[in-house]
Parts: sequence; structure tokens; C-alpha cells
Amino acid sequence: MSTGFFDGIEKLQFEGRDSQNELAFKHYNPDEMILGKRAEEHLRFAVAYWHSFAWEGHDPFGGPTFQRPWHPQDDMGRAKMKADVAFEMFELLGVPYFCWHDADVRPEQGNYADNVSTLDEITDYMMGKMESSGIGLLWGTANMFSDRRWMSGASTNPDPDIFAFAAATVKSCMDATHKMGGQNYVLWGGREGYETLLNTDLGKELDHMGRFLNMVVEYKHKIGFKGQILVEPKPQEPSKHQYDYDAATCIGFLRKYGLENEVKLNLEQGHAILAGHSFEHEIATAAAEGLLGSIDMNRNDYQSGWDTDQFPNNVPEVALAYYHILKAGGLGSGGTNFDAKLRRQSLDPIDLITGHAGGMDICARGLQAAAAMVDDGGLEKQLSDRYVKWDNEYAQKMLDGSYDLSDIAAYVRKTDLRPEPVSGRQERLENYVNRFV
Repeated sequence: MSTGFFDGIEKLQFEGRDSQNELAFKHYNPDEMILGKRAEEHLRFAVAYWHSFAWEGHDPFGGPTFQRPWHPQDDMGRAKMKADVAFEMFELLGVPYFCWHDADVRPEQGNYADNVSTLDEITDYMMGKMESSGIGLLWGTANMFSDRRWMSGASTNPDPDIFAFAAATVKSCMDATHKMGGQNYVLWGGREGYETLLNTDLGKELDHMGRFLNMVVEYKHKIGFKGQILVEPKPQEPSKHQYDYDAATCIGFLRKYGLENEVKLNLEQGHAILAGHSFEHEIATAAAEGLLGSIDMNRNDYQSGWDTDQFPNNVPEVALAYYHILKAGGLGSGGTNFDAKLRRQSLDPIDLITGHAGGMDICARGLQAAAAMVDDGGLEKQLSDRYVKWDNEYAQKMLDGSYDLSDIAAYVRKTDLRPEPVSGRQERLENYVNRFV
């Protein structure tokens, strides 16, 4: 049943790269077979409820620019209208999943009991739509950064009452995610960090966050939730320094608190850039430790220096990201969530559709290029050739403990070892990648 918000827009179809229709896919064919699996199964697209439907178009220097029928988002009638429009868009795009924070889908009530009541009501309403449409929940999460109560953090807050409110809020969101058959549950520590060390006990806050995440894992097993628990790295903004700075920082944190076998990472392209990394670096880092869980696909404006959350439009960047995902065995129960929003000037309902359609096409084109590189094997051969000498007996003895420093020094002296550097071939490899994108 049409809500009228997207009047005149039909469900998008794949028409191929020569199509001039802005409401058609040029590269994304969900049924295309890529490395033995359908493109839809590789990509597992999801729409972010917050940017697409909850964000009103404000920025640090100006108020809302969007005028949606469900604004202001302050009662359950408008929350249900928002859900009606959201599921209509999911179906127009043909995406298999969506994602939410609790504050996206229900109005803030100011107290825990009423927040749980409205969350239960709206998620029951959404489940009816999920059943009729076949659209699933990729992940749910709790917004513990927008309300003023979270100004000094949630699990890292100096006030134990805020810690308790955060724990109760996460419980309610995990319950809702479990009820809705969610594939994952995500924790993004939007204000789990500090502005100044003058008023921060860093060690205490990290211990509190470690205990909090352990309780989340314990509760997952208590209720029988089969989904994956994920944490999402981000270096800064809104906090000056956030404890979940990047993939490597999060991996160290998980190991310190005994969570490396229970929790994986949800990685975002924009957050990788803020941390001074490439997206493929973050993916490769997580994959190397077996902790790649899911991705948020967006981009930043490289001239702005902050988290602009724009739809992806750079095929080479996306291709390298999916190359490392494919090499890691895919996203498993994770997916490709568009944590991206329209520009404040993009006011029309059609902009929501074309923004997502363009992002889906870019990801599909990147996946095709990544799969072609995997199939060709050129990068893998270059890596194998570069490290082949480590297969030698003496090299293995250096690694397995057979040789200590004295043994190695004796070997170097005996063989009169005079190593010469070998080209890293970076430009040749960059040219190789450009053949596919």
C-alpha cells in the first residue's frame, strides 16, 4: 500500500550500464552470480533508519531543512507513519535489510519504562511489515549519545546512575533486536571518550566499558540471541578522543577484557578516514585477526575534515574494500549498511531513492572489480612472490624459536649474507588494480 510519499516511483529494476533511467540500477543485479554466490548475498544491503528518516537536515550551523510528514517525531502516530514510508522505500529499492537505533523509531519519553513501552509498540508494528515484505533486520542498536543525559558518556560516565540507565537501555534494544530476528547487535560508543584528561580517570572508564561489554555478551547468551555482537570504531567527533579509535584499538580493547572470541567489528569508511586510515586498511586489520563483522558504507568529503556521511561514489576505493572482504571469506551475518545521508539541499523524496540507488550501484561495481581481481589472482601472486623466501628453512627457524639472536648472527657471518633490496612494485600494482576499475 502506497503512503503517497514516493508517488510516481516504481520499484527499481536492473537495466544495465547503458540505461539513462535514474530510477534503475546500472550495475546492481541482485541475481548476478559472482564467485559462486548471488550479488545480493555478497552485498547484503541495508538502509540506515537514522539518516534516511530520523535526520531532519540540521548541521552545526543551521536548523532542519527537511519537511517530512512525520516531523516533529514526538508521538507514536508519526512514528508509525515514518515506518510506513521507510518500508515503502525498502521495497522500492529491493534491499533485504535495514538498521535502527531505538531513538530513530520511537519518540523519546524521558523515562526508561515509557521508552521501553513505545519501543515494544513500534517494533511490533514494524515486525508486521517485515513479515509481509520479507525484509529483515541487519542490526539494532541503542542511541546513547544524543540526549543530554549522555553528555559525559554512557558506559564510561562518571555517574553510576547513567551507567545503569545505559545498561537498561541496551537490554531493551537487545530484546527488541532478538524479537525481530536481527542478524547482529551493534554498540557504537558515540560519547565513550573524553574532552579533557583534567576531569577523566581514563583507566577507570576503560574498565567500566569493558565490564559493560562483558555484560552485553552475557545477556546475549542468557536470552539465546544467535546474532553477532559488534562494536564500531570511530576516533573523534563528538568526543575529542574516543576509546574505540580504530580497528586496532578496538582489537586491543577486546583482548584486554577477554572478548575477542565474542565480539567483532562494524567498520565505517568515514570513520576510517577520520582515523587517518583507508577503509581497506581497517578491513584488512580486522580480517587479519578474524574480527571482521560488518560494514557501514559511506564516504567523507576530503576537504571538510569531519564525518559528512555521504553516499559512496568512488569505485576504486569501494573495489579495494570488497577485495579484502572477499579475501576474508565475506561478511557472514554482517552486511553493507548505508550509514549515509542526503545533503541538506537534497529535499525531494526522489533524492532518497536515487542516493541509495547510486550507492548500491557503486558497491555492485566495486564488488565486480574485486571479484575479477580475486579470480585473476595477480595481487595474490605478487604477495606470494614477495614473501616466498620466508618458506626457506633458516627463515622458518627464526620464527619457530629454533634460532635465537646468537644463532642468527652466526648464520649471517657463516654465509656472508649481503642482502639487496627488492622493488615493492607499488606503481605496477596500482596500474594492475586500475585494469579492473
